[in-house]
Amino acid sequence: MTADTIITDGLVMTMSPENPKAEAVAIKDGVILAVGTTLEIEALADDATKRLDAGGATVLPGFIESHAHLFMGGAELQNLHLDNCANAKVMGDLIQEFAAMHSDAAMIVAQSPDYGVFGDRAPRLALDDILTNRPLALVAHDHHTVWANTTALSAAGVLHGLKTSPGHEVVMGEDDLATGALLEPEAFGPVMALAGQERTTLGLRTGGEPETPPNEAERNADLDHLRRGLEHAASLGITSIVNMDGNVYTLELLDELRRNGDLSARVRVPFHFVPEMDMADLETARKMSKRWNDDWLASGFVKMFMDGVIDSRTAFMKNDYPDQPGYRSFGRFKADRFSAICTKINQMGLQIAVHAIGDAAISRTIDAYAASVEKLGDHGLGNRIEHLELVASDDFKRIGALNIVASIQPPHAPGCAGLPLDPTLSNIGRDRWPDAFAWQRLVEAGAIVALGSDWPIANMDPLVGIQAATTRDAWTKEVSDHRFSLEAAIAGYTIDAARGERTEKVKGSLEPGKFADIVVLNRDIDTVALAALSSIRVALTMVNGKVVYSAPNKMV
Repeated sequence: MTADTIITDGLVMTMSPENPKAEAVAIKDGVILAVGTTLEIEALADDATKRLDAGGATVLPGFIESHAHLFMGGAELQNLHLDNCANAKVMGDLIQEFAAMHSDAAMIVAQSPDYGVFGDRAPRLALDDILTNRPLALVAHDHHTVWANTTALSAAGVLHGLKTSPGHEVVMGEDDLATGALLEPEAFGPVMALAGQERTTLGLRTGGEPETPPNEAERNADLDHLRRGLEHAASLGITSIVNMDGNVYTLELLDELRRNGDLSARVRVPFHFVPEMDMADLETARKMSKRWNDDWLASGFVKMFMDGVIDSRTAFMKNDYPDQPGYRSFGRFKADRFSAICTKINQMGLQIAVHAIGDAAISRTIDAYAASVEKLGDHGLGNRIEHLELVASDDFKRIGALNIVASIQPPHAPGCAGLPLDPTLSNIGRDRWPDAFAWQRLVEAGAIVALGSDWPIANMDPLVGIQAATTRDAWTKEVSDHRFSLEAAIAGYTIDAARGERTEKVKGSLEPGKFADIVVLNRDIDTVALAALSSIRVALTMVNGKVVYSAPNKMV
């Protein structure tokens, strides 16, 4: 059989234990025909075969992004990125410069200031000093807090407060006006709607559909957001994305991109079930999974949030937060109801993914998964827990015993990828550090560990994630080293990520018969210092045998 395309002169890491190293890959009809030496693969080519020379660089299975928010991330590529700026003056200068360049913007939106940048000042007043007469909002790196100026709060109708569900809060000051700190989506949703990006976060905030059908211009803008996000992912070697928010509208847009030939990655999109929904709403998840269930677009799972995040002290803990006696936050679902919901989802043949960061949230999630298995038997669906930042010591073994997928994000660990140690470590409390971000304890427990970024919460680049996973420093001598080996970190973005979404039979490694989803780097990854892995660039990204990204003057 003759190959359509061959990639030769590469350092091929197949991620297959049977044949871990090779030099070349042959592709036919969108799948891998053969993997072997350059001489062996050249024998499968003829004059019509397209030849790609890797130039001695590393060739890998396409990266699988195990936790991302594609719609929101694509939209936020247009915003100002502050990259954890902790200097109030520098931040102010950047915002004013950006605002001057975007005089027609309905609202100025900036991403990822340092949590402590406001000091002791009310965020609203600090932002008023920067921009007075235009709406301004700053989105925290974890996307669980937004800070807004007076103009934005007033225009959104929340300056004098807003009634929200437990866990969502417009923080009020002693003057009975909002301080500018908005915790969780219900609180900051009205402000973010001013930027015209509200539909991009519907799948995260409510799991529902647009109340008013978007007009043609609005729909085209939404398509552009997704297209922009997909192009960004392709440039980073990402060939599959597990989206972690979702609704029917998101999948309809992606389906339209597919029909137009603009879908450059395989995408899974969940139904997001929120606490306010009834069990009957799960019928939408069934319909989504029936309608989209192929190798390019699929649903097949339900996403839920059990808690918030550590930095804003909305993560649900077993013990009091330091210096805040009696406060542990809370679980967004009551235990009995959550167990019933999980069992119902699994009965429908659907996987579950739960955002659970605090140890109490994780325990409640494990309890529900265990109850589902007890009632249904070993259903083999591989339910997931997303983040797992603080795990009770007794729960590590339970995670392995229940075959739970541990979906973790290396750039989230304090001290990694430019993140400061605080407030995360202070909010955890030193006595609990051994249980925090304890990656290798999850591995030792037998969990499938899938790696991702949580983009746009963190940098989407898998090489940034691999660098974080392999170079993370222990916080103290008493805390274990949780770094991954280079091969294990790559597996977390390839074959183990495929196991996490139950697609390992068709992708995640370079083996005959699997999809030709391939990334070619611009260097030999084995010769690059671990601390410099993020300097590596992608030369080529291929999905289903088709090149979806090629760096300028590289390969194609």
